[in-house]
Amino acid sequence: MPSKDRELIAGLAKGLAIIEAFETSRASLTVSEAAELAGLSRAAARRCLRTLQLLGHVEAETNKFKLTPRVLRLARAYVSSTPLPRVVQPIVEAMSQRLHHSMTVAVLDDIYVTVIARTLVHSTLSGGMALGTRLPSYCSANGRALLSELPEPKIKAFLQKAELQKLTPHTKTNVAEIIKELRTVRSEGYAINDQEVELGLRSIELPVRNRHGLIICSVSMSARAEVSDRTFLLKMLPELEAARRRITAAL
Repeated sequence: MPSKDRELIAGLAKGLAIIEAFETSRASLTVSEAAELAGLSRAAARRCLRTLQLLGHVEAETNKFKLTPRVLRLARAYVSSTPLPRVVQPIVEAMSQRLHHSMTVAVLDDIYVTVIARTLVHSTLSGGMALGTRLPSYCSANGRALLSELPEPKIKAFLQKAELQKLTPHTKTNVAEIIKELRTVRSEGYAINDQEVELGLRSIELPVRNRHGLIICSVSMSARAEVSDRTFLLKMLPELEAARRRITAAL
């Protein structure tokens, strides 16, 4: 947890770390589990959980804690104050209905990418990625397209602090191999993911720039691996390009 900035409020940082600890698939956490996931001492985690309970953000059940719907106010604050999710959602919904494939829009969030817009076609993708889902940037198509635009020293710093896990047997975890892949993405202008995040899933992605040329998000289309070889995905590039232009024009 960063602590060098003199204006850092350590208690607030710890409380947010506890909230983020609930991102795991478990519906509730003990004090010890929350402490481990947030990187805090057990005493600090207990105080944070008690404070969040008093504020209505968590509730206790026996020896475990779980989030309450009040936490959704934090997500709503982002969506309400940032036009990007509202702009991209109808665009990817229209495209998904036309192509019959799932679409995702994501933004870079430190060493992760966070999903800010989503359409799900049940015949093509599992329902595991909801709004707010975070994926490792090093192995997802959305993440690689966003990372590819960064200077290589910054990319290496990203990879050094990320825990490079093999999510599937296809996941690349070698730093040199990932950097080589990012160079290819930068050169070709798009990223293709071949079952590195989820077995049976392939996707293709484009970075999206604002009118000033700065990358603000990425848009991707996903399909089942058995019906989406590289040739199939590349045929989707014009559709993704059309979506990208509409997003840029709408901002």
